[in-house]
Amino acid sequence: MTRTPLRPLARILHAGETGGNPDLIERENIRRRHEVMRDEWRVMAEQRLLLAAFCCLLVFGFVGARMWAIASTPVAEPVAAVSDARIDATRADIVDRNGRVLATNLVTHSLYAQPHLMTDPEGSAEALAALFPDMDSARLRGWFTGDRKFIWLKRRISPEQMQAVHDIGDPGLQFGPREMRLYPNGALAAHILGGTGFGREGVQSAELLGVAGVEKAMNARLSDPATAGTPLALSIDLTIQAVIEDVLGSGMRLMNAKGAAAVLMHAHTGEIRAMASLPDFDPNTRPQPLVEGEAGDSPLFNRAVQGVYELGSSFKIFTAAQALELGLANPDTMIDTTSPMRWGRHKIGDFRNYGSELSLTDVIVKSSNVGTARLALEIGGKRQREFLDALGFLAPTPVEMIEAPGARPLWPESWADIHTMTISYGHGISTSPLHLAAGYASLLNGGTKVTPTLLRQGAPVVGPRLVSEETSAAARDMLHQVVERGTASFGRIPGYAIGGKTGTADKPRAAGGGYYEDKVIATFASVFPADDPEYILIVTLDEPVETSGTEPRRTAGWTAVPVSAEITRRIVPLLGLRPSVEYLGDPEITLARN
Repeated sequence: MTRTPLRPLARILHAGETGGNPDLIERENIRRRHEVMRDEWRVMAEQRLLLAAFCCLLVFGFVGARMWAIASTPVAEPVAAVSDARIDATRADIVDRNGRVLATNLVTHSLYAQPHLMTDPEGSAEALAALFPDMDSARLRGWFTGDRKFIWLKRRISPEQMQAVHDIGDPGLQFGPREMRLYPNGALAAHILGGTGFGREGVQSAELLGVAGVEKAMNARLSDPATAGTPLALSIDLTIQAVIEDVLGSGMRLMNAKGAAAVLMHAHTGEIRAMASLPDFDPNTRPQPLVEGEAGDSPLFNRAVQGVYELGSSFKIFTAAQALELGLANPDTMIDTTSPMRWGRHKIGDFRNYGSELSLTDVIVKSSNVGTARLALEIGGKRQREFLDALGFLAPTPVEMIEAPGARPLWPESWADIHTMTISYGHGISTSPLHLAAGYASLLNGGTKVTPTLLRQGAPVVGPRLVSEETSAAARDMLHQVVERGTASFGRIPGYAIGGKTGTADKPRAAGGGYYEDKVIATFASVFPADDPEYILIVTLDEPVETSGTEPRRTAGWTAVPVSAEITRRIVPLLGLRPSVEYLGDPEITLARN
Protein backbone atom coordinates (compact mmCIF):
# COMPACT_ATOMS: atom_id res chain seq x y z
CA MET A 1 0.00 0.00 0.00
CA THR A 2 1.31 3.46 -1.01
CA ARG A 3 1.30 5.87 1.91
CA THR A 4 0.48 9.55 1.16
CA PRO A 5 2.68 12.07 3.06
CA LEU A 6 0.77 14.11 5.66
CA ARG A 7 2.52 17.37 4.61
CA PRO A 8 3.29 17.08 0.85
CA LEU A 9 5.91 19.68 -0.05
CA ALA A 10 4.29 20.85 -3.31
CA ARG A 11 0.95 21.59 -1.64
CA ILE A 12 2.59 23.26 1.34
CA LEU A 13 4.52 25.65 -1.00
CA HIS A 14 1.39 26.33 -3.06
CA ALA A 15 -0.63 27.10 0.08
CA GLY A 16 2.09 29.52 1.25
CA GLU A 17 2.05 31.33 -2.07
CA THR A 18 -1.74 31.57 -2.17
CA GLY A 19 -2.21 32.48 1.52
CA GLY A 20 -3.68 29.10 2.52
CA ASN A 21 -3.22 27.27 5.88
CA PRO A 22 -0.71 24.39 5.57
CA ASP A 23 -2.08 22.79 8.81
CA LEU A 24 -5.42 22.16 7.15
CA ILE A 25 -3.70 20.08 4.55
CA GLU A 26 -2.12 17.90 7.26
CA ARG A 27 -5.41 17.45 9.18
CA GLU A 28 -7.22 16.48 6.00
CA ASN A 29 -4.61 13.89 5.15
CA ILE A 30 -4.79 12.44 8.68
CA ARG A 31 -8.59 12.19 8.42
CA ARG A 32 -8.40 10.38 5.10
CA ARG A 33 -5.74 8.00 6.40
CA HIS A 34 -7.88 7.14 9.45
CA GLU A 35 -10.89 6.44 7.22
CA VAL A 36 -8.84 4.01 5.14
CA MET A 37 -7.48 2.28 8.26
CA ARG A 38 -10.99 2.07 9.71
CA ASP A 39 -12.30 0.35 6.64
CA GLU A 40 -9.43 -2.15 6.67
CA TRP A 41 -9.96 -2.96 10.37
CA ARG A 42 -13.69 -3.41 9.80
CA VAL A 43 -13.05 -5.96 7.04
CA MET A 44 -10.47 -7.78 9.22
CA ALA A 45 -12.86 -7.87 12.19
CA GLU A 46 -15.67 -9.24 10.03
CA GLN A 47 -13.37 -12.01 8.75
CA ARG A 48 -12.32 -12.95 12.29
CA LEU A 49 -15.93 -13.07 13.43
CA LEU A 50 -16.82 -15.34 10.54
CA LEU A 51 -13.86 -17.66 11.36
CA ALA A 52 -14.81 -17.76 15.05
CA ALA A 53 -18.41 -18.53 14.15
CA PHE A 54 -17.30 -21.35 11.86
CA CYS A 55 -15.04 -22.85 14.54
CA CYS A 56 -17.81 -22.70 17.14
CA LEU A 57 -20.19 -24.34 14.72
CA LEU A 58 -17.64 -27.07 14.00
CA VAL A 59 -16.93 -27.74 17.70
CA PHE A 60 -20.59 -27.82 18.67
CA GLY A 61 -21.30 -30.09 15.73
CA PHE A 62 -18.57 -32.51 16.81
CA VAL A 63 -19.81 -32.47 20.41
CA GLY A 64 -23.35 -33.10 19.26
CA ALA A 65 -22.28 -35.98 17.00
CA ARG A 66 -20.25 -37.54 19.83
CA MET A 67 -23.15 -37.19 22.25
CA TRP A 68 -25.43 -38.90 19.74
CA ALA A 69 -22.89 -41.74 19.27
CA ILE A 70 -22.55 -42.26 23.03
CA ALA A 71 -26.30 -42.17 23.51
CA SER A 72 -26.84 -44.79 20.79
CA THR A 73 -24.11 -47.19 22.10
CA PRO A 74 -25.31 -50.09 24.35
CA VAL A 75 -24.41 -49.70 28.01
CA ALA A 76 -21.28 -51.66 29.08
CA GLU A 77 -19.21 -51.82 32.24
CA PRO A 78 -15.99 -49.81 31.97
CA VAL A 79 -12.68 -51.68 31.94
CA ALA A 80 -9.90 -50.38 34.14
CA ALA A 81 -6.98 -49.28 32.00
CA VAL A 82 -4.16 -50.71 34.14
CA SER A 83 -0.98 -52.27 32.80
CA ASP A 84 -1.95 -55.88 33.52
CA ALA A 85 -5.71 -55.67 33.04
CA ARG A 86 -5.62 -57.98 30.03
CA ILE A 87 -3.69 -60.79 31.77
CA ASP A 88 -6.18 -63.61 32.23
CA ALA A 89 -5.27 -65.64 35.32
CA THR A 90 -8.39 -67.84 35.27
CA ARG A 91 -7.75 -71.56 34.71
CA ALA A 92 -10.23 -74.42 34.81
CA ASP A 93 -9.99 -77.14 37.44
CA ILE A 94 -8.94 -80.70 36.59
CA VAL A 95 -10.91 -83.54 38.16
CA ASP A 96 -10.82 -87.34 37.99
CA ARG A 97 -13.58 -89.44 36.46
CA ASN A 98 -15.61 -89.20 39.70
CA GLY A 99 -15.28 -85.43 40.06
CA ARG A 100 -12.53 -85.41 42.70
CA VAL A 101 -10.24 -82.40 42.36
CA LEU A 102 -6.77 -83.03 40.93
CA ALA A 103 -5.80 -79.42 40.20
CA THR A 104 -7.42 -76.14 41.18
CA ASN A 105 -6.56 -72.47 41.78
CA LEU A 106 -5.74 -70.78 45.06
CA VAL A 107 -5.64 -67.04 45.71
CA THR A 108 -2.34 -65.99 47.24
CA HIS A 109 0.03 -63.00 47.00
CA SER A 110 3.32 -62.08 45.42
CA LEU A 111 6.01 -59.95 47.06
CA TYR A 112 7.82 -57.09 45.36
CA ALA A 113 9.88 -54.09 46.41
CA GLN A 114 9.92 -50.43 45.36
CA PRO A 115 13.26 -49.19 46.76
CA HIS A 116 12.49 -45.50 46.31
CA LEU A 117 9.64 -45.88 48.83
CA MET A 118 11.67 -47.81 51.41
CA THR A 119 12.46 -46.17 54.74
CA ASP A 120 15.10 -48.66 55.93
CA PRO A 121 16.59 -50.55 52.94
CA GLU A 122 19.39 -52.23 54.86
CA GLY A 123 17.21 -53.27 57.79
CA SER A 124 14.58 -54.65 55.44
CA ALA A 125 17.22 -56.64 53.56
CA GLU A 126 18.39 -58.27 56.79
CA ALA A 127 14.83 -59.03 57.88
CA LEU A 128 13.90 -60.59 54.53
CA ALA A 129 17.04 -62.75 54.48
CA ALA A 130 16.12 -64.06 57.94
CA LEU A 131 12.57 -64.78 56.81
CA PHE A 132 13.46 -66.42 53.47
CA PRO A 133 16.56 -68.67 53.66
CA ASP A 134 17.00 -68.65 49.88
CA MET A 135 17.53 -64.86 49.86
CA ASP A 136 20.97 -63.30 50.29
CA SER A 137 21.09 -60.18 52.50
CA ALA A 138 24.08 -58.66 50.65
CA ARG A 139 22.34 -58.99 47.29
CA LEU A 140 19.14 -57.50 48.71
CA ARG A 141 21.06 -54.51 50.12
CA GLY A 142 22.61 -53.95 46.69
CA TRP A 143 19.18 -53.99 45.06
CA PHE A 144 17.49 -51.78 47.65
CA THR A 145 20.21 -49.11 47.66
CA GLY A 146 20.70 -49.05 43.87
CA ASP A 147 18.83 -47.28 41.10
CA ARG A 148 16.15 -49.91 40.47
CA LYS A 149 12.56 -48.79 40.95
CA PHE A 150 10.87 -52.21 40.99
CA ILE A 151 12.13 -55.66 42.09
CA TRP A 152 10.28 -58.98 42.14
CA LEU A 153 11.16 -60.80 45.36
CA LYS A 154 8.75 -63.77 45.51
CA ARG A 155 6.26 -64.92 42.88
CA ARG A 156 4.05 -66.36 45.59
CA ILE A 157 4.09 -66.44 49.38
CA SER A 158 1.96 -68.08 52.05
CA PRO A 159 -0.40 -66.10 54.31
CA GLU A 160 2.04 -66.66 57.21
CA GLN A 161 4.94 -65.28 55.17
CA MET A 162 2.82 -62.35 54.05
CA GLN A 163 2.06 -61.47 57.68
CA ALA A 164 5.75 -61.77 58.60
CA VAL A 165 6.76 -59.39 55.78
CA HIS A 166 3.95 -57.03 56.79
CA ASP A 167 5.36 -56.98 60.33
CA ILE A 168 8.69 -55.67 58.97
CA GLY A 169 6.78 -52.44 58.44
CA ASP A 170 8.63 -51.02 55.44
CA PRO A 171 6.25 -49.27 52.97
CA GLY A 172 8.55 -50.21 50.08
CA LEU A 173 7.73 -53.91 50.56
CA GLN A 174 4.41 -54.46 48.82
CA PHE A 175 2.08 -57.31 47.87
CA GLY A 176 0.15 -58.13 44.70
CA PRO A 177 -2.77 -60.55 44.43
CA ARG A 178 -1.76 -63.73 42.65
CA GLU A 179 -3.63 -66.88 41.63
CA MET A 180 -1.51 -70.03 41.95
CA ARG A 181 -2.13 -73.61 40.81
CA LEU A 182 -2.70 -76.05 43.65
CA TYR A 183 -2.42 -79.84 43.45
CA PRO A 184 -4.15 -80.99 46.65
CA ASN A 185 -2.99 -84.61 46.30
CA GLY A 186 0.69 -83.77 46.17
CA ALA A 187 2.73 -86.20 44.08
CA LEU A 188 -0.27 -88.39 43.23
CA ALA A 189 -0.69 -88.51 39.43
CA ALA A 190 2.13 -85.98 39.11
CA HIS A 191 3.36 -87.16 35.69
CA ILE A 192 -0.17 -87.10 34.29
CA LEU A 193 -0.88 -83.55 35.47
CA GLY A 194 2.60 -82.17 34.75
CA GLY A 195 2.46 -78.75 36.40
CA THR A 196 2.16 -75.05 35.61
CA GLY A 197 4.29 -71.93 35.66
CA PHE A 198 3.74 -68.19 35.27
CA GLY A 199 3.64 -66.61 31.83
CA ARG A 200 2.97 -62.87 31.50
CA GLU A 201 3.08 -61.18 34.90
CA GLY A 202 1.78 -57.95 36.28
CA VAL A 203 1.47 -56.51 39.76
CA GLN A 204 -2.21 -57.41 40.03
CA SER A 205 -2.25 -60.79 38.22
CA ALA A 206 -0.20 -63.39 36.36
CA GLU A 207 -0.90 -65.77 33.52
CA LEU A 208 -0.88 -69.50 34.42
CA LEU A 209 0.59 -71.75 31.73
CA GLY A 210 1.01 -75.52 31.64
CA VAL A 211 4.61 -76.71 31.50
CA ALA A 212 4.15 -80.49 31.16
CA GLY A 213 1.63 -83.32 31.08
CA VAL A 214 -2.07 -82.68 30.62
CA GLU A 215 -1.66 -79.11 31.88
CA LYS A 216 0.40 -78.21 28.82
CA ALA A 217 -1.28 -80.47 26.26
CA MET A 218 -4.71 -79.08 27.19
CA ASN A 219 -3.52 -75.53 27.93
CA ALA A 220 -5.86 -73.88 25.41
CA ARG A 221 -8.89 -75.67 26.87
CA LEU A 222 -7.93 -74.98 30.49
CA SER A 223 -7.14 -71.28 29.98
CA ASP A 224 -10.14 -70.48 27.78
CA PRO A 225 -12.38 -68.01 29.68
CA ALA A 226 -15.43 -69.55 28.00
CA THR A 227 -14.80 -72.92 29.72
CA ALA A 228 -13.11 -71.70 32.90
CA GLY A 229 -16.10 -72.72 34.97
CA THR A 230 -16.24 -76.25 33.56
CA PRO A 231 -13.67 -78.68 35.03
CA LEU A 232 -11.66 -80.90 32.71
CA ALA A 233 -12.64 -84.49 33.55
CA LEU A 234 -9.87 -87.05 33.15
CA SER A 235 -10.35 -90.79 32.76
CA ILE A 236 -8.25 -91.72 35.78
CA ASP A 237 -9.71 -92.90 39.08
CA LEU A 238 -7.94 -91.19 41.98
CA THR A 239 -8.42 -94.11 44.38
CA ILE A 240 -7.03 -96.67 41.94
CA GLN A 241 -4.20 -94.31 41.03
CA ALA A 242 -3.25 -94.09 44.72
CA VAL A 243 -3.31 -97.88 45.14
CA ILE A 244 -1.16 -98.49 42.06
CA GLU A 245 1.41 -95.88 43.05
CA ASP A 246 1.58 -97.28 46.58
CA VAL A 247 2.04 -100.92 45.52
CA LEU A 248 4.37 -100.01 42.65
CA GLY A 249 6.57 -97.99 44.97
CA SER A 250 6.76 -100.83 47.49
CA GLY A 251 7.48 -103.34 44.73
CA MET A 252 10.21 -101.14 43.26
CA ARG A 253 11.97 -101.00 46.63
CA LEU A 254 11.44 -104.72 47.31
CA MET A 255 12.87 -105.66 43.91
CA ASN A 256 15.73 -103.14 44.21
CA ALA A 257 14.67 -101.52 40.94
CA LYS A 258 15.96 -98.20 39.65
CA GLY A 259 12.53 -97.12 38.41
CA ALA A 260 9.07 -98.44 37.64
CA ALA A 261 6.00 -97.74 35.53
CA ALA A 262 2.43 -99.00 35.38
CA VAL A 263 -0.52 -98.42 33.05
CA LEU A 264 -4.09 -99.55 33.72
CA MET A 265 -6.29 -99.21 30.62
CA HIS A 266 -9.89 -100.13 29.89
CA ALA A 267 -9.75 -102.75 27.15
CA HIS A 268 -12.72 -101.44 25.16
CA THR A 269 -12.65 -97.64 25.52
CA GLY A 270 -8.91 -97.01 25.77
CA GLU A 271 -9.50 -94.90 28.90
CA ILE A 272 -6.44 -94.84 31.14
CA ARG A 273 -7.76 -95.50 34.62
CA ALA A 274 -4.33 -95.06 36.22
CA MET A 275 -0.79 -94.41 35.06
CA ALA A 276 2.26 -94.18 37.27
CA SER A 277 5.96 -93.53 36.84
CA LEU A 278 8.50 -93.76 39.65
CA PRO A 279 10.43 -91.92 40.93
CA ASP A 280 8.00 -89.02 40.84
CA PHE A 281 7.75 -85.43 42.13
CA ASP A 282 5.33 -82.96 43.68
CA PRO A 283 3.91 -80.61 41.01
CA ASN A 284 3.35 -77.96 43.71
CA THR A 285 7.15 -77.66 43.91
CA ARG A 286 8.18 -78.99 40.51
CA PRO A 287 11.96 -79.57 40.38
CA GLN A 288 14.28 -78.25 37.70
CA PRO A 289 15.22 -80.55 34.76
CA LEU A 290 18.54 -82.33 34.91
CA VAL A 291 21.37 -80.61 33.08
CA GLU A 292 23.64 -83.65 32.96
CA GLY A 293 23.35 -87.44 33.04
CA GLU A 294 20.59 -89.55 31.48
CA ALA A 295 17.12 -88.07 31.04
CA GLY A 296 15.60 -91.22 32.52
CA ASP A 297 17.29 -90.50 35.86
CA SER A 298 15.19 -87.38 36.39
CA PRO A 299 11.99 -87.67 38.47
CA LEU A 300 10.37 -85.54 35.76
CA PHE A 301 10.84 -88.36 33.22
CA ASN A 302 7.60 -90.24 32.56
CA ARG A 303 8.63 -93.87 32.08
CA ALA A 304 5.13 -94.95 31.08
CA VAL A 305 4.91 -92.51 28.15
CA GLN A 306 8.41 -91.23 27.38
CA GLY A 307 10.29 -94.41 28.25
CA VAL A 308 11.02 -96.32 25.03
CA TYR A 309 12.29 -99.81 25.85
CA GLU A 310 12.72 -103.26 24.36
CA LEU A 311 9.87 -105.04 26.13
CA GLY A 312 11.01 -108.57 25.40
CA SER A 313 8.76 -111.64 25.29
CA SER A 314 5.59 -109.65 25.98
CA PHE A 315 5.61 -109.16 22.16
CA LYS A 316 5.35 -112.89 21.40
CA ILE A 317 1.57 -112.94 21.63
CA PHE A 318 1.36 -110.59 18.63
CA THR A 319 3.37 -113.02 16.49
CA ALA A 320 1.17 -115.93 17.58
CA ALA A 321 -2.04 -113.96 16.94
CA GLN A 322 -0.91 -112.93 13.46
CA ALA A 323 -0.07 -116.55 12.62
CA LEU A 324 -3.56 -117.57 13.77
CA GLU A 325 -5.19 -114.77 11.79
CA LEU A 326 -3.29 -115.67 8.60
CA GLY A 327 -4.18 -119.35 8.96
CA LEU A 328 -0.53 -120.36 9.26
CA ALA A 329 -1.16 -122.20 12.52
CA ASN A 330 -3.74 -123.02 15.18
CA PRO A 331 -3.21 -123.32 18.93
CA ASP A 332 -2.26 -126.98 18.60
CA THR A 333 0.09 -126.66 15.63
CA MET A 334 3.53 -128.09 16.43
CA ILE A 335 6.39 -125.64 15.98
CA ASP A 336 10.05 -126.57 15.57
CA THR A 337 11.89 -125.33 18.68
CA THR A 338 15.25 -126.99 18.10
CA SER A 339 17.78 -124.75 19.82
CA PRO A 340 19.97 -122.98 18.96
CA MET A 341 18.52 -121.63 15.74
CA ARG A 342 21.20 -120.32 13.38
CA TRP A 343 20.67 -117.61 10.80
CA GLY A 344 23.87 -116.67 9.05
CA ARG A 345 26.29 -115.55 11.74
CA HIS A 346 23.46 -115.05 14.20
CA LYS A 347 22.31 -117.59 16.77
CA ILE A 348 18.95 -117.59 18.56
CA GLY A 349 18.47 -119.64 21.69
CA ASP A 350 15.94 -120.21 24.49
CA PHE A 351 16.22 -119.65 28.23
CA ARG A 352 15.84 -123.42 28.62
CA ASN A 353 15.96 -126.36 26.23
CA TYR A 354 12.34 -127.14 25.35
CA GLY A 355 13.05 -130.06 23.05
CA SER A 356 12.57 -130.35 19.31
CA GLU A 357 9.02 -129.04 19.09
CA LEU A 358 6.19 -127.40 21.00
CA SER A 359 2.58 -126.57 20.20
CA LEU A 360 1.88 -122.93 19.38
CA THR A 361 0.19 -122.57 22.78
CA ASP A 362 3.23 -123.97 24.57
CA VAL A 363 5.54 -121.71 22.56
CA ILE A 364 3.77 -118.84 24.32
CA VAL A 365 3.39 -120.61 27.68
CA LYS A 366 7.07 -121.59 27.88
CA SER A 367 8.18 -118.40 26.06
CA SER A 368 10.28 -119.98 23.30
CA ASN A 369 12.31 -117.49 21.26
CA VAL A 370 13.10 -120.13 18.65
CA GLY A 371 9.47 -121.12 18.09
CA THR A 372 8.37 -117.49 17.82
CA ALA A 373 11.21 -116.69 15.40
CA ARG A 374 10.24 -119.59 13.09
CA LEU A 375 6.64 -118.38 13.05
CA ALA A 376 7.81 -114.85 12.20
CA LEU A 377 9.76 -116.13 9.19
CA GLU A 378 6.58 -117.72 7.87
CA ILE A 379 4.68 -114.49 8.38
CA GLY A 380 7.37 -112.41 6.66
CA GLY A 381 8.81 -109.02 7.50
CA LYS A 382 6.39 -107.00 5.35
CA ARG A 383 3.26 -108.47 6.92
CA GLN A 384 4.78 -108.31 10.39
CA ARG A 385 5.56 -104.62 10.00
CA GLU A 386 2.06 -103.85 8.68
CA PHE A 387 0.47 -105.68 11.61
CA LEU A 388 2.57 -103.88 14.23
CA ASP A 389 1.86 -100.59 12.50
CA ALA A 390 -1.89 -101.28 12.63
CA LEU A 391 -1.55 -101.97 16.36
CA GLY A 392 0.12 -98.56 16.80
CA PHE A 393 3.67 -99.70 17.61
CA LEU A 394 5.41 -97.67 14.91
CA ALA A 395 4.15 -94.17 15.79
CA PRO A 396 3.87 -92.03 18.94
CA THR A 397 0.70 -92.52 20.96
CA PRO A 398 -1.96 -89.80 20.55
CA VAL A 399 -2.61 -89.59 24.29
CA GLU A 400 -3.31 -86.09 25.65
CA MET A 401 0.13 -85.39 27.08
CA ILE A 402 2.74 -83.00 25.71
CA GLU A 403 5.43 -85.69 26.15
CA ALA A 404 3.69 -88.26 23.94
CA PRO A 405 4.67 -86.93 20.46
CA GLY A 406 8.35 -87.08 21.39
CA ALA A 407 8.21 -90.75 22.43
CA ARG A 408 8.83 -92.26 19.00
CA PRO A 409 9.28 -96.04 18.86
CA LEU A 410 12.62 -97.31 17.53
CA TRP A 411 12.82 -100.03 14.91
CA PRO A 412 15.29 -101.06 12.19
CA GLU A 413 14.81 -99.25 8.91
CA SER A 414 16.00 -102.21 6.82
CA TRP A 415 13.72 -104.78 8.58
CA ALA A 416 15.74 -107.77 7.33
CA ASP A 417 14.87 -111.39 8.16
CA ILE A 418 17.02 -111.36 11.28
CA HIS A 419 15.09 -108.29 12.48
CA THR A 420 11.81 -110.03 11.73
CA MET A 421 12.87 -112.90 13.96
CA THR A 422 14.15 -110.80 16.88
CA ILE A 423 11.23 -108.38 16.77
CA SER A 424 8.88 -111.36 17.06
CA TYR A 425 10.08 -111.84 20.64
CA GLY A 426 10.47 -108.15 21.50
CA HIS A 427 14.12 -107.43 20.71
CA GLY A 428 15.15 -104.92 18.07
CA ILE A 429 12.03 -102.78 18.56
CA SER A 430 11.62 -100.27 21.40
CA THR A 431 8.25 -98.94 22.51
CA SER A 432 6.70 -97.47 25.63
CA PRO A 433 4.58 -99.32 28.22
CA LEU A 434 1.62 -97.23 27.00
CA HIS A 435 2.13 -98.58 23.47
CA LEU A 436 2.08 -102.10 24.89
CA ALA A 437 -1.13 -101.44 26.83
CA ALA A 438 -2.91 -100.15 23.72
CA GLY A 439 -1.61 -103.11 21.66
CA TYR A 440 -2.83 -105.67 24.19
CA ALA A 441 -6.21 -103.95 24.46
CA SER A 442 -6.65 -103.93 20.67
CA LEU A 443 -5.75 -107.62 20.38
CA LEU A 444 -7.64 -109.00 23.38
CA ASN A 445 -10.88 -106.97 23.49
CA GLY A 446 -12.33 -108.90 20.56
CA GLY A 447 -9.92 -107.58 17.96
CA THR A 448 -10.84 -103.90 17.46
CA LYS A 449 -8.28 -101.09 17.64
CA VAL A 450 -8.11 -99.03 20.81
CA THR A 451 -6.77 -95.49 21.06
CA PRO A 452 -5.41 -94.57 24.51
CA THR A 453 -6.89 -91.46 26.10
CA LEU A 454 -6.71 -89.57 29.39
CA LEU A 455 -10.10 -87.90 28.89
CA ARG A 456 -13.26 -89.44 30.23
CA GLN A 457 -15.29 -90.84 27.35
CA GLY A 458 -19.03 -90.62 27.13
CA ALA A 459 -19.33 -93.80 25.08
CA PRO A 460 -16.92 -96.37 23.62
CA VAL A 461 -15.56 -95.64 20.17
CA VAL A 462 -15.27 -98.85 18.19
CA GLY A 463 -12.11 -98.81 16.11
CA PRO A 464 -11.31 -100.79 12.95
CA ARG A 465 -11.07 -104.57 13.28
CA LEU A 466 -7.52 -105.90 13.42
CA VAL A 467 -8.11 -109.61 14.11
CA SER A 468 -11.18 -111.81 14.28
CA GLU A 469 -12.98 -112.53 17.54
CA GLU A 470 -11.82 -116.15 17.26
CA THR A 471 -8.17 -115.08 17.08
CA SER A 472 -8.68 -112.70 20.00
CA ALA A 473 -10.27 -115.46 22.09
CA ALA A 474 -7.44 -117.88 21.25
CA ALA A 475 -4.83 -115.27 22.25
CA ARG A 476 -6.62 -114.69 25.57
CA ASP A 477 -6.65 -118.43 26.27
CA MET A 478 -2.90 -118.67 25.59
CA LEU A 479 -2.20 -115.81 27.98
CA HIS A 480 -4.42 -117.40 30.63
CA GLN A 481 -2.40 -120.60 30.37
CA VAL A 482 0.83 -118.58 30.77
CA VAL A 483 -0.43 -117.59 34.22
CA GLU A 484 -1.87 -120.98 35.09
CA ARG A 485 1.10 -123.14 34.12
CA GLY A 486 3.76 -120.96 32.55
CA THR A 487 6.28 -118.23 33.34
CA ALA A 488 3.74 -116.01 35.16
CA SER A 489 2.47 -118.49 37.75
CA PHE A 490 2.98 -115.91 40.52
CA GLY A 491 0.26 -113.87 38.83
CA ARG A 492 -2.60 -116.22 39.82
CA ILE A 493 -5.34 -114.66 41.95
CA PRO A 494 -8.02 -116.94 43.46
CA GLY A 495 -11.45 -116.25 42.02
CA TYR A 496 -10.21 -114.34 38.96
CA ALA A 497 -9.10 -115.49 35.52
CA ILE A 498 -5.85 -113.65 34.85
CA GLY A 499 -3.98 -113.78 31.57
CA GLY A 500 -0.62 -112.29 30.80
CA LYS A 501 2.84 -112.51 29.30
CA THR A 502 6.21 -111.85 30.85
CA GLY A 503 9.01 -110.02 29.10
CA THR A 504 12.63 -109.77 30.19
CA ALA A 505 14.92 -107.74 27.93
CA ASP A 506 18.59 -106.95 28.41
CA LYS A 507 19.07 -103.24 28.91
CA PRO A 508 21.11 -101.47 26.20
CA ARG A 509 24.18 -99.53 27.25
CA ALA A 510 23.84 -95.75 27.26
CA ALA A 511 27.16 -95.41 25.43
CA GLY A 512 29.36 -97.73 23.43
CA GLY A 513 26.58 -100.00 22.15
CA GLY A 514 25.75 -103.51 23.23
CA TYR A 515 23.80 -104.69 26.27
CA TYR A 516 24.47 -104.98 29.97
CA GLU A 517 24.88 -108.53 31.23
CA ASP A 518 23.30 -107.85 34.61
CA LYS A 519 20.68 -105.16 33.91
CA VAL A 520 17.24 -105.86 32.44
CA ILE A 521 13.86 -104.28 31.79
CA ALA A 522 11.27 -106.65 33.29
CA THR A 523 7.67 -106.36 32.08
CA PHE A 524 4.42 -108.16 32.77
CA ALA A 525 1.44 -107.40 30.52
CA SER A 526 -1.80 -108.80 31.92
CA VAL A 527 -5.50 -108.89 31.07
CA PHE A 528 -8.37 -109.52 33.46
CA PRO A 529 -10.80 -111.16 33.49
CA ALA A 530 -9.12 -113.30 30.83
CA ASP A 531 -12.41 -114.86 29.66
CA ASP A 532 -14.20 -111.49 29.33
CA PRO A 533 -11.50 -108.80 29.20
CA GLU A 534 -12.17 -105.50 30.91
CA TYR A 535 -8.73 -104.15 31.82
CA ILE A 536 -5.14 -104.27 30.65
CA LEU A 537 -2.37 -103.77 33.23
CA ILE A 538 1.26 -103.19 32.26
CA VAL A 539 3.95 -103.24 34.95
CA THR A 540 7.57 -102.48 34.07
CA LEU A 541 10.59 -102.48 36.39
CA ASP A 542 13.92 -100.92 35.45
CA GLU A 543 16.94 -102.97 36.59
CA PRO A 544 15.11 -105.15 39.16
CA VAL A 545 16.94 -107.76 41.25
CA GLU A 546 15.09 -110.26 43.45
CA THR A 547 17.47 -111.37 46.21
CA SER A 548 15.45 -113.70 48.45
CA GLY A 549 17.18 -116.82 47.08
CA THR A 550 20.76 -117.95 46.97
CA GLU A 551 21.29 -116.24 43.59
CA PRO A 552 19.92 -112.92 42.31
CA ARG A 553 16.94 -113.29 39.97
CA ARG A 554 16.06 -110.65 37.40
CA THR A 555 13.45 -112.26 35.13
CA ALA A 556 9.96 -110.75 34.97
CA GLY A 557 8.40 -113.91 36.44
CA TRP A 558 10.26 -113.24 39.70
CA THR A 559 10.09 -109.43 39.71
CA ALA A 560 7.33 -107.77 37.66
CA VAL A 561 4.72 -110.56 38.02
CA PRO A 562 4.44 -110.50 41.86
CA VAL A 563 4.14 -106.71 41.84
CA SER A 564 1.46 -106.84 39.14
CA ALA A 565 -0.42 -109.56 41.04
CA GLU A 566 -0.50 -107.47 44.21
CA ILE A 567 -1.77 -104.45 42.25
CA THR A 568 -4.50 -106.55 40.62
CA ARG A 569 -5.48 -108.12 43.95
CA ARG A 570 -5.91 -104.67 45.47
CA ILE A 571 -7.81 -102.97 42.63
CA VAL A 572 -10.27 -105.62 41.38
CA PRO A 573 -12.78 -104.86 44.18
CA LEU A 574 -12.44 -101.13 43.49
CA LEU A 575 -13.20 -101.79 39.80
CA GLY A 576 -16.38 -103.66 40.71
CA LEU A 577 -15.15 -107.02 39.40
CA ARG A 578 -16.60 -109.88 41.39
CA PRO A 579 -14.71 -113.14 41.84
CA SER A 580 -16.06 -116.17 40.03
CA VAL A 581 -17.24 -119.08 42.17
CA GLU A 582 -16.57 -122.58 40.91
CA TYR A 583 -19.58 -124.91 41.22
CA LEU A 584 -18.56 -128.09 43.08
CA GLY A 585 -21.94 -129.85 43.07
CA ASP A 586 -24.67 -130.10 45.68
CA PRO A 587 -23.40 -130.82 49.20
CA GLU A 588 -24.31 -134.17 50.76
CA ILE A 589 -26.73 -133.84 53.66
CA THR A 590 -26.72 -136.41 56.47
CA LEU A 591 -29.57 -136.59 58.91
CA ALA A 592 -27.93 -136.50 62.35
CA ARG A 593 -31.06 -136.38 64.57
CA ASN A 594 -34.76 -136.61 63.94
